Amino acid sequence: MNSYLTELRRLAAHAENRRTETGIPRVAMVQGAIPEHELAAVYDPMINVILTGSKTMTVGNRTLQYDPATYFVMSVDLPAVGSVHPSDDGAPYLALSLTLEPKIVGSLLADLPKPAGGELYSPGFSVAPVTDELLDAWVRMLRLMERPADIAALAPAYERELLYRVLQGPHGWMLRDIAAPGTALSRVGGTIQWIRENFTRPLRVEALAAMAALSVSAFHRHFKAVTALSPLQYQKRIRLLHARSLLIAGEGNATSVAFGVGYESATQFSREYSRFFGMPPSKDALHISRAR
Repeated sequence: MNSYLTELRRLAAHAENRRTETGIPRVAMVQGAIPEHELAAVYDPMINVILTGSKTMTVGNRTLQYDPATYFVMSVDLPAVGSVHPSDDGAPYLALSLTLEPKIVGSLLADLPKPAGGELYSPGFSVAPVTDELLDAWVRMLRLMERPADIAALAPAYERELLYRVLQGPHGWMLRDIAAPGTALSRVGGTIQWIRENFTRPLRVEALAAMAALSVSAFHRHFKAVTALSPLQYQKRIRLLHARSLLIAGEGNATSVAFGVGYESATQFSREYSRFFGMPPSKDALHISRAR
């Protein structure tokens, strides 16, 4: 395992302290001390492997920590708060990610025996032990950065292998369920997409449950199991994260931003913003701007 990690660290050594594209579709890397406000975001479905250091991810009331001995799988779009840490010897945080594309997962599943499903009301994110086979696939994928002419021909095959290795792991069912129509995870995933795209609109749980073809009670249970949040909490997190990005960009004051993201009360917005981010909207935006 150490030899794979050493090779991956060499290949990813020029990553920056922001999402750094590799030239390989859906594969990115990042290195160094990332500002925590940038780690409070809505994350796309992904597989995340850490090469050096560690990362903490909090979704709802669940906090997971992972390092080079583990990898992280997120199967739905989730608002999360993260923090990254250097290794004990001071080496900077370094990580790779593969954004999940359900169509590619689905095409792979069509060629494989149907794997076992997850537990009823299972979360849409988790950490699993990394394997030599998974790291080996990552090494061959990242070597394509040194041979860009090979990317078009070989990257799809290496991506399928990465997905296959995750499918063989303890959380492989999550990949299956995001690509398999009719599973509870895929149906909840559809409502998550709707909320993310329509977060400024009033939320009616009954309509979302109907969209997912579930009873209201079953929808609530599945949604909270997958996201660690209720539908209303999920919408609030999306609104607050979007509001923060607008404030940091200087696109309005706290009141205009509050109404712009769907709040009907600027006071309620300020109260919920302070509770989530630790300080009032304007003060938080100013603090982040000065820290840049």
